Amino acid sequence: MKYKRILLKLSGEALLGNQQYGIDPAVLEQYAKEVKSIVDAGVEVAIVIGGGNIFRGVQGAQGGVVDRATGDYMGMLATVINGMALQGSLENAGLFTRLMSGIKIEQVCEDFIRRRAIRHLEKGRIVIFGAGTGNPYFTTDTAAVLRGIEVNCDVILKGTRVDGVYTADPEKDPSAVKYDTITFDDVLAKGLNVMDTTAFTLSQENKLPIIVFDMNKKGNLAKICNGETVGTTVTI
Repeated sequence: MKYKRILLKLSGEALLGNQQYGIDPAVLEQYAKEVKSIVDAGVEVAIVIGGGNIFRGVQGAQGGVVDRATGDYMGMLATVINGMALQGSLENAGLFTRLMSGIKIEQVCEDFIRRRAIRHLEKGRIVIFGAGTGNPYFTTDTAAVLRGIEVNCDVILKGTRVDGVYTADPEKDPSAVKYDTITFDDVLAKGLNVMDTTAFTLSQENKLPIIVFDMNKKGNLAKICNGETVGTTVTI
């Protein structure tokens, strides 16, 4: 396989499936199958999943429900809920997992300790990183890049509902053209939306490539790990 160790970033909204709220078991089952295909091939897998299907800190703050920091902590808890659901689905598929949290929730998951996370990966366990960075004002995109760097991943794989990076939003502009590869500098110069600025800059500074792809298309994850061109690769 082209990549030995990957960080898979999944969207919380993707877990909705055809529902308005919560978690669609069919989506979890499909994701588990996709991940199992690459684990069986020898790839070490770390995962960060968002919490937008349950709660977003920004939305809570904008709605006047809570202040931004409190809203972000609520969002972190949502990612732990999703992480627990994903963990259960992966284990039902016969995989070994560990859920690690950026905030202390000892009854349901381990605290994030970098060396322990690396050891889990070396032993073939899938490590799910919950609760973002453990700090408010940072997105799960930033958490994904940070954890990816910390545990020495080869690449960030951002699974979305769009099959790559386009010249414009393909859902709004039918004339938008997809990039197969693009540099970090070109993404910034063209004002394209790949990740939030903090996450993107962190990835660029550490020379960690990002691949944006459609996670909902069966076989895409395995193709990428096997070195095939899928989605859009952002490199130095």
